[in-house]
Amino acid sequence: MKNFFFFSMLFFASAQITTAQVNAKMFQFPDVSQTHISFTYAGDVWIVSKDGGTANKLTSAKGTELLARFSPDGKQIAFSGNYNGNIDVYVMPSLGGLPKRITHHGMTDRLIDWYPDGNSLLFASSRESGKQRFNQFYKISKSGGLPEKLPLPYGEFGVISPDGNKIAYTPISAAFRTWKRYRGGMAADIFIFDLNSNASENITNNVAGDEIPMWSGNKIYFLSDRGENKRNNIWSYDLSNKQTKQVTSFDKFDIRFPSIGNNEIVFEAGGLLYLLDLTTEKYREIKINVVTDESTLLARNENVEKMIQNFSISYNGNRTLIEARGEIFSVPTENGPVINLTQSSGVAERYPAYSPNGKFAAYFSDRSGEYELTIRDLEKPSQEKTLTALGEGYRYKLFWSPNSKALAFIDQTMTVYIYDMDSDKITKVDKQLWLYEGGLQNFSVSWSSDSRYIAYTKDLESSSTAVAIFDTKDQKIHQITSGYYKDSNPVFDPAGKYLYFLTNRSFKPVYGDFEGTWTYPNSTQIAVVTLTKDIASPLAPKNDSSIVKKDDVKKDDEKKDEKKEDKKDESKTKEVKIDFDGFEQRVVILPPAAGNYGNIAAVTGKVIYHRSPNSGSADKKRAVVYFDFDKLEEKTIVDDADVFQVSADEKKILVAKQNSFSVVDIAPDQKMDKKLPTNQLEMTVVPREEWKQIFTDVWRLQRDFFYDKNMHGVDWDAMKKQYGDLIDNAVTRGDVNFIIGELISELNASHTYRGGGDDETPLLRQVGYLGVDWELNNGAYKIKRIVNGAPWDTEVRSPLLASGIKVKEGNYVLAVNGVSIDVTKDPWSAFEGLAEKTIELTVNDKPSIDGAWNIIVKTLSDETRLRNLEWIESNRKRVDDATGGKIGYVYVPSTGIDGQDELVRQFTAQFSKEGVIIDERFNNGGQIPDRFVELLNRKPLAFFAVRDGKNWQVPPVANFGPKVMLINGWSGSGGDAFPDFFRKSGIGPLIGTRTWGGLIGISGAPALIDGGNVTVPTFRQYNPDGTWFKEGHGVDPDIEVLEDPTTLSKGFDVQLEKAIEEVMRLHKLNPPVSPKQPPYEKR
Repeated sequence: MKNFFFFSMLFFASAQITTAQVNAKMFQFPDVSQTHISFTYAGDVWIVSKDGGTANKLTSAKGTELLARFSPDGKQIAFSGNYNGNIDVYVMPSLGGLPKRITHHGMTDRLIDWYPDGNSLLFASSRESGKQRFNQFYKISKSGGLPEKLPLPYGEFGVISPDGNKIAYTPISAAFRTWKRYRGGMAADIFIFDLNSNASENITNNVAGDEIPMWSGNKIYFLSDRGENKRNNIWSYDLSNKQTKQVTSFDKFDIRFPSIGNNEIVFEAGGLLYLLDLTTEKYREIKINVVTDESTLLARNENVEKMIQNFSISYNGNRTLIEARGEIFSVPTENGPVINLTQSSGVAERYPAYSPNGKFAAYFSDRSGEYELTIRDLEKPSQEKTLTALGEGYRYKLFWSPNSKALAFIDQTMTVYIYDMDSDKITKVDKQLWLYEGGLQNFSVSWSSDSRYIAYTKDLESSSTAVAIFDTKDQKIHQITSGYYKDSNPVFDPAGKYLYFLTNRSFKPVYGDFEGTWTYPNSTQIAVVTLTKDIASPLAPKNDSSIVKKDDVKKDDEKKDEKKEDKKDESKTKEVKIDFDGFEQRVVILPPAAGNYGNIAAVTGKVIYHRSPNSGSADKKRAVVYFDFDKLEEKTIVDDADVFQVSADEKKILVAKQNSFSVVDIAPDQKMDKKLPTNQLEMTVVPREEWKQIFTDVWRLQRDFFYDKNMHGVDWDAMKKQYGDLIDNAVTRGDVNFIIGELISELNASHTYRGGGDDETPLLRQVGYLGVDWELNNGAYKIKRIVNGAPWDTEVRSPLLASGIKVKEGNYVLAVNGVSIDVTKDPWSAFEGLAEKTIELTVNDKPSIDGAWNIIVKTLSDETRLRNLEWIESNRKRVDDATGGKIGYVYVPSTGIDGQDELVRQFTAQFSKEGVIIDERFNNGGQIPDRFVELLNRKPLAFFAVRDGKNWQVPPVANFGPKVMLINGWSGSGGDAFPDFFRKSGIGPLIGTRTWGGLIGISGAPALIDGGNVTVPTFRQYNPDGTWFKEGHGVDPDIEVLEDPTTLSKGFDVQLEKAIEEVMRLHKLNPPVSPKQPPYEKR
């Protein structure tokens, strides 16, 4: 009877499970054992029979657990995941159980594979790279402990040979990048490295990307897009005859992240899993069901206060329209409900604008499939009306005319439009030249009080800007300032007398401390001009006068008639007159000092402006200020705000700071203590509806903003269909990002990135560091080495090098804050949560507590910069020693501000050398580096003789000796442009390997509604001869020096040594210009 009961319950449970099964797709990162397949689905690791069927979930941490790998006996699974605040390596039983944490370092530890003996794991980490551009390999026991760094200089993906003596690996990888058919310097080759002799061989040596090697007997299988259709497929390399063969021929979707078992390879393509039999080289799809409640797809109420993107204050300041997560909300200033006007999870509404009469809310909506101008009558808020059929394109902020009958806006083509509600017509006003995302978002229009004119900033061919006025009646543009100076942000005076604008007319240079170079910051002033010649300047001298008072007593009925007439006059809008002739000659600069000004607005008798701290100032506050023309004085409304907006009745102002909003009076010393109730912004999110909108938005943004309207020849409509169909299979926002990445990578362009969005956020717990290399010795952790940069590097140092600290290399660290360090774990486990914290270390010169002492130090939160400084200094010393002090060494890590700082820091310290090696390897880009090259390319113009002291040169900070530049495949973007410009300027030869090859750049793109982001490449570099920069190829070196793993593993930098050899050769041929002073003249 008990057996029957048990069978009945089991049958019932099975029936229940069957009804909850989902035919799943969107699998990632699979692996295969003798009996099972593991994979990541919905961010978690699952396991299923090799034959498919119902899968079981193994992990459930926040974030994504990925790259799970079966142990050789199939009994355990190792993976990377975040259970404790970092992405670390874990091991657990393959059929379920408690995960054991193996690594504890604060950097990402990405699992690669098991060692064949099943006792150790191989993982990749950038913990000691000194530059977060590459990883290195580490070996660690499956039980944990101190990892052993492999001798390879770089490592991304790899596999240990069956005998454990070799590793097949890629030193570089584009596997996680969204760039298909890539052929640049980051395209990987597969090497075989002997772990005993350090001998190495490149076995693929192909311009295509060859990734993820998998070792099986006498063959190495790998992923490559070298085939005819340039899709990632499985290939094999025969170690005996060195022949390469294509195994699979997928042509629609790329194969991603394959993994090998005993005689099978499992892989994903198009979100589906396939199993490849290596004997027959045939593959089949693995059908999988998962038991899940699909909770990630449930409609849910969400607070969207943190997703506010745009807003508009009502005419009287009582309410504000707020755009958040693609919905439009009406929010009271103090009293009343917060109302979601749109309630459309799968539709995006953007850029709300309150009409001045308070009747309408206007915005752009993509309900039709494209962004169209839409209004909602606030007296009938449930009704929405689409006003336009503009079709393709993206539109920005709306600007109502004062009579609430017309709206002006700009689109992504930089075209300015006016829509007239009475005529239901759109007028094309003007087309700008230099506006990209930031400029388009900040573009503004000011209407004259009679709704006839709009004033705006007009782009000029010179890259300067002028003020323009468009007459809606005459349909004519008047450029009212010449553009000799940069004029912008015009606003009409509501009284119809003046126009205010910002102008860069102040010239007060600032000279640099390092080389005397000058620049002109803080140059913006506020200008005013009278609209007609007969209006006096608001700054004209005043004259107090007295007039004779006349008898003005009137009869009561006359007074009543007069009041009626006054009321009639008040309701009639006064016509604004403008004398365009001699307009700029009437410009007057207002008294506020020149500086950094942003938004500008006007109310009667006052001009309001946003003042940012002057460049170079220690002040961080951005005050909203007005200038009072009656009292001729400045007053601060609020002392710090991010943005402001004035109500149409000129009485209230909306100010925002860090997503907190307040409506205050236009009066001095206002406080932002009364907040708009944005904490009540709630909406219903229907995930798949929203994800479809997000995917479509991404597709449209690429279509509308990509620099090449032909989309590189890609059938963009077909791509929408191909990848859009996958959205129905997505179960997490991470899946959506994966699909978006696949879509945009089809463009075969650099800088196509995606990320963010409303996804599960894992715990973050920072680790503290001491700036040391550790060694396990005699059962305790020992300080093997203290990381140290140059003596002059004060930016960051190991806390153990602080004066007065009794500790040195070779000492043991036995405890942290009184807790003994567990040597079964790695040493970083003792420093979790202790980043930048003051801690107590128990130290001794022997591995026991007897005679130990305590020291107090403050930990680092990161060692990257410290290790990079040490690497820089070691290279500088090597160059200095090898050249007898003649040649300088300058490392440029990027072309961003940090790279700019390093270039100036190191070059100004070494420009007097007789030549310079510029090292831009691993350069991660940033700005377009024309000024970098200008600094390096200064020619001698003159020398000045002095009686005492040393003669000096002009330019004073310049190196006139030979120069060479080091480059490699990790150098990209600005790191491509830097060597390209270096070569074009004829400064010197390039040495190393081909760069990344990405100079199709980005200038910003609209945010996605859930806070996610996608980049859209909007420009591409071409050369003075009219040819394109070799996108997806990179900058070729003049002297190729490959990164040889064997020599690098011995600590010998072959590229640096070649640079030393070449610069000394050039030094001998063309020594630096240093003319001998001529004899003194008799004059």
